[in-house]
Formats: sequence, structure tokens, C-alpha cells
Amino acid sequence: MARFLRRVFLFAMLVPVAAVAGCAGAVYSPPGKTTTVILLRHAERTPLTAELTDRGRARAAALPAALAGLRIDAIYSPNLKRNLDTAAPLARARNLKVRTIDETAIVARLVGENPGGTVVWVGNSDNLEKIYEDLRGDGLPPVGYGDLYILKVPDKGLTTVTRMRYGD
Repeated sequence: MARFLRRVFLFAMLVPVAAVAGCAGAVYSPPGKTTTVILLRHAERTPLTAELTDRGRARAAALPAALAGLRIDAIYSPNLKRNLDTAAPLARARNLKVRTIDETAIVARLVGENPGGTVVWVGNSDNLEKIYEDLRGDGLPPVGYGDLYILKVPDKGLTTVTRMRYGD
């Protein structure tokens, strides 16, 4: 009986890890937790230099106000200037450091490192599509400038999506 209970316990501990890592086909938060993942695309940039345009800088400056009512535990971004420049006003306003990560296992990092917390991903159109799919978002992903999607990722069941906009 003790052996059986150990196996059940081990299985119960590994299933959420597999789900977070994407092995189970859908990503869930750990048992008893709901993780909030906020997804947005970097602000407008110039095609040649990838610097934010005036409109992009204004949009990035509007991000802290758009998220004013939400607790934020971490901000993530790929190590790209346009993404970091978009995240900078929010990071300053919340006294947080932007965590730069590569684009492998993003969802596992966002959910796995912040169980039950609230995290922001400032991404690009290609990685946002994949993250949104992995988190089981419904409809189109947040790939437009100014799209701001708040996903509540539960430990089981459906992810809920709140669609917002920030900036002009």
C-alpha cells in the first residue's frame, strides 16, 4: 500500500510539471494556483533600425497606466532593444528588472517560475502566437501594436482571456 501511495504522489507531482513544460499538450498552472500571464507586442518601431518611433515611445509610456490596477511580479522579454524599450517604463514604474530570456521554453518559464503570480511578456508577433496557443488562448493572438491580453491560466479547465488595448 505504501508503494502504491508513493507512486500516486509521484504521479501527482509530475503531471503539473509536464503540463507546464508543454509535454501534455496544454499548459496549466500548478495545483491550486492560477497564474496570470499578460501578453503584449513591443510598441511601434522603425523598419530599418528597430528603434521605437515617437508613437512607439508614447505607447510604451502608456503601459504603466494600462496595468495600474494589477499586481505584477515579473516582466519578461527577449533581449531585443524594441522589446526592452517597450518594457522599460513599466519596469521603472514597478521597480522591477526586465528578465531577458531566449525564446525556448518561454511558457514553462513564465508559468513555472511564477506559480500563482502575475507576469508580463513583451514579445514579437511570432513568439506571441506560439505562447498564446500553448496557454490555450481563444481567438486571435495579441500581435497588433497596442494589443494587451490578460490570460488567467488555471490549474485545470479553460484559460480565460481579457482583451485590452494600451496607448493610442
